[in-house]
Amino acid sequence: MFEIRGATVAVTGGTGFLGSYVLDELERAGARPIGLGRSDYDLLDRAAVDRMLATTQPDGLIHLASVVGGIGANRAEPGRFFYENALMGIQLLEACRVAQTPKVVVAGTVCAYPKHAPVPFREADLWNGYPEDTNAPYGLAKKMLLVQAQAYRTEYGCNFVCLLPVNLYGPGDNFDLDTGHVIPAMIRRFVSAREHSLDEVVLWGDGTPTREFLYVADAARAFQLALAHYDAPEPVNVGSGEEISIAHLAAVIAELCGYQGRVVWDPSQPNGQPRRKVDTRRAAELFGFEATTALRDGLQRTIEWFTEGSPA
Repeated sequence: MFEIRGATVAVTGGTGFLGSYVLDELERAGARPIGLGRSDYDLLDRAAVDRMLATTQPDGLIHLASVVGGIGANRAEPGRFFYENALMGIQLLEACRVAQTPKVVVAGTVCAYPKHAPVPFREADLWNGYPEDTNAPYGLAKKMLLVQAQAYRTEYGCNFVCLLPVNLYGPGDNFDLDTGHVIPAMIRRFVSAREHSLDEVVLWGDGTPTREFLYVADAARAFQLALAHYDAPEPVNVGSGEEISIAHLAAVIAELCGYQGRVVWDPSQPNGQPRRKVDTRRAAELFGFEATTALRDGLQRTIEWFTEGSPA
């Protein structure tokens, strides 16, 4: 097992949404975290990656850095999402192999699962089909890091592990309507509609798909626990176990935002994957992770953060 107390832990993407929570979680566990952003080291540049490892000399590393976005962003830049996510991760893991970094935890994605995987998604079903088209390039890029991690474990003995988190949300999320995910985008739309007394809010799709969401602070705890306690090659789902339809989600967010107008669905826009809900038993069994934040509570905290001084 990894002795986290007193360990130096580098966190790529440490200046980002999930990264800031992971840094806090690591500090509470007694580690010495180093949060790294693109302005510190460009992970697309192998020489910069080598410098980062030589400078920080981490006992452990958590790889969170990625190019992410909602359906619209994935449709607009599928090539960039594939290339940059794959290249950052592949170069980083190779550099960690060369530097003999003792432990690496890699953030994968629920988008790697096949479009029609049986629900709840079980890790054993990860390779039984092609991902949903709207985010397949991103999902496959992250999936290649699992292949690399397992191959390096077999050939070189590297202790690289991979987690598969579901959609995250919470205070500090990206509320940009072009690049943000579904929860922050809905919050922004409903708050704006309430403030401008709009009669209706138009949302993509038909509202029937389901999703599973995980509060960001819970996700951060999962990464800390995996760093400390998980040392096996199999990927592990990280989720809440709570499935909700997009239509129900919209109704809850509208209520919490105080919006009383109509929700209009635009079926000409894509729904994305029909259902998403993961089997969370492996995380509970192998490193003791279970989500503790109910969706409604997490949504309330996120809305309060957005409406009480967040960037417009």
